[in-house]
Amino acid sequence: MTARVILEPGTPAPDFALPDQSGAIRSLAELRGGKAILFTYPEAMTPGCTTEACDFRDSIAPLEAAGYTVLGISPDQPERQARFAERDGLTYPLLSDPDHTVLEAYGAWGEKQNYGRTYIGVIRSTFVIDEAGRIEHALYNVKATGHVGRVRKLLGV
Repeated sequence: MTARVILEPGTPAPDFALPDQSGAIRSLAELRGGKAILFTYPEAMTPGCTTEACDFRDSIAPLEAAGYTVLGISPDQPERQARFAERDGLTYPLLSDPDHTVLEAYGAWGEKQNYGRTYIGVIRSTFVIDEAGRIEHALYNVKATGHVGRVRKLLGV
């Protein structure tokens, strides 16, 4: 495995074009001129991922009012993302990256430890992208619980 990328504030956000839960292709290019929050999660409909996704759902109005578009990304197929969105009333795009190309480009795919076991997978992370498509904040190895509140505080939202 190659060395993991760590994105720094001010660097260009890696481009992406991925299907969302409805099959529509979403890209970084379409977000230019606006701010975005891209959060990565390991697996749809698991407890921690549900907590984080629902916290973003519950904060969507103030985030959008502050000019942010929220997007989630995981290796799940669009069909599973659609079930997740429907089950939990998630109103923002959930992107599908089954070959983890975009997750790797953002440094959100790599070695993890859980209960003493080491494996390769999604590193729960959040990226704030500015209007010019540059990384404003790159938050790696975040905890699902309380994370959205910390992001809102960081952004003053």
